[in-house]
Amino acid sequence: MAWHHWPLLPLHAMALATGAKSFEKNPLIGSPRLNRAGLHIARRNLAQRLGERRRAALAQGVEAEDQRALMEHGFLTKPDFLPAADFAAMRAELFAARLPAREYLDGYTLTRLIPLDAASLAHLPATRAALGFAPYRALHDFVGSFRQSPFLFVQTVFSHVREAPPDIQSDFHTDTFHPTVKSWLFLDEVAEGEAGFTYVPGSHRPNRRHLAWERQVSIGAARAADRSTREGSLRIEEAALPRLGYPAPRKMAVAPNTLVIADTSGFHRRGIADRPTRRVSIWAYARGNPFKPWPGGDVLSATGLDKRVIRGFWAAQDMVKRMSGATGGWRWVGERGPLDPPAI
Repeated sequence: MAWHHWPLLPLHAMALATGAKSFEKNPLIGSPRLNRAGLHIARRNLAQRLGERRRAALAQGVEAEDQRALMEHGFLTKPDFLPAADFAAMRAELFAARLPAREYLDGYTLTRLIPLDAASLAHLPATRAALGFAPYRALHDFVGSFRQSPFLFVQTVFSHVREAPPDIQSDFHTDTFHPTVKSWLFLDEVAEGEAGFTYVPGSHRPNRRHLAWERQVSIGAARAADRSTREGSLRIEEAALPRLGYPAPRKMAVAPNTLVIADTSGFHRRGIADRPTRRVSIWAYARGNPFKPWPGGDVLSATGLDKRVIRGFWAAQDMVKRMSGATGGWRWVGERGPLDPPAI
């Protein structure tokens, strides 16, 4: 451990009891010696057991069939999810709206995010009403294993906007080491050959081969060649997946008003598109402290800050970027609609 890490050692140690995942930034989480001894796998196994306990406490609002599918496969596809009239009203409202947006260009993909926070939802009554659908919240609570409101965005993914390799989200990866939730409520069709969400069934509950692979990766993760692995979002080559004993990945072509929800601690990716495409959805995610034994007590949801905090978080990110002189990454681009073509 480098000398300059010693003053912060108590903070690094306390972070072991949180969702901290960066091998690069935390010398304990990234320690080859500790991970060779099993630190990363111990955190992963404990977080898995606690997540399953919290899910059991949240199961009442979720249909038994959906619970079985989620526990077995790690994802769920729900066609015709919202009542038809509610979905139609929300879709028309969002497609007509022009709201502040952020964009990120990576590889051949441009991603646009329009936050559905307090400022936006005040002007979107049909959207606010539709997303109040009780099963929507119940599924997010169950998959994420916490009773908390997810952060919501209109996400538009434009593929093949320039000549470049696929974006970083097109690599098979895990988001983190513990149960967590992301979802996409699709506003338009995603056809075969487009950038459909792709998931490796069952990989959210790691088997012995998966754990052996992850232990080996954790030993050298702090100095891995790719930044995402160093930050705790482990990457794996598609050719290596069969050796872990999982079924073939599932790429999802879906109709409008289909909800796809997944535990993104399993292997997944944004599907490879074979032509210029546009994918529009309401994207949601939530993440809690994986070592908290109980599912409730979310301060942001209880205070209403969950609908206000995201712009403050982005402002802090932008300030750090300006102070460090960094370029690229996410940026505000003014008012946009979900269907506006990208301006590159």
